[in-house]
Amino acid sequence: MAKKPFNKRGAHKEVKEFEEEVIQIDRVTRVVKGGRRLRFRATVAIGNKKGKIGVGIGKSVEVQGAIKKAVAKAKKDLVEINMYGETIPHRIESKFKSAKVLLIPAGEGTGIIAGGPVRKVVELAGIKNILSKSLGSNNKLNCVKATYKALASLRFREGPKKAAEPVKAVQPEATAKVEEPKKAEKQKQLASKKPVAAAKPAQAKKPMRKEEPKK
Repeated sequence: MAKKPFNKRGAHKEVKEFEEEVIQIDRVTRVVKGGRRLRFRATVAIGNKKGKIGVGIGKSVEVQGAIKKAVAKAKKDLVEINMYGETIPHRIESKFKSAKVLLIPAGEGTGIIAGGPVRKVVELAGIKNILSKSLGSNNKLNCVKATYKALASLRFREGPKKAAEPVKAVQPEATAKVEEPKKAEKQKQLASKKPVAAAKPAQAKKPMRKEEPKK
C-alpha cells in the first residue's frame, strides 16, 4: 500500500504570545583593518495588546538574523504599562535624544491619532484611544524609544467604574386607583344635595327720633 503524504497544513502551530512589528531595517557599515564591514540593523517592537510591550535592536549579517536578535532583546526588556480602560491614565511627555513625544488620553471612540512608529508601539500595547504629537526629530528609532519610555513611566490610576443601575421609582398606580372611586362618590353626594337658598341680608333699622319736650 502506498503511504499517504504527510499533511503539513494539519500540523499544530505554536501560538505566539507576543505580536512582532518590524519598525525599521537599516544597512550599517563598520570600517575595519581589511576594509568596510556591511551589516543590517533591525528595530523591532513586540506586545501582547494587553499592556505589555518591549523594544529591541539587533544587528547581523543577514536581515532575518538581525530581526531574531532584536526580538530576543525586546523580550528581555518587557514592560507592563498602566492603562485606564482603553486609554492612558494621564498626559505625559518623554524625550529620547533629539526626539520628543507627547501622549494625551482620549475619550471612547476617538481611536489612535498617531502616525509612524508611535502608532505601531501604541497598538501593540493594546491602547485604542489616544492622541499623540511628535515635537522633535522624526527619526524612527528615537521616536520608538521615546514612546516606550513614556508608556513605561505612566502612573497607576483606578479604572473607570461601571455606572450603577438607576433605582426605579415606585409608580403610584395602586393608590390612584383607590382614590378615584372615593372622589366619584363624593361628587355624587354633592350633586344629590339641594342647593340651600342664600339668606337675605337683614335690613338696617331706622333710628328713632326723640320727641322734644313741650314748653
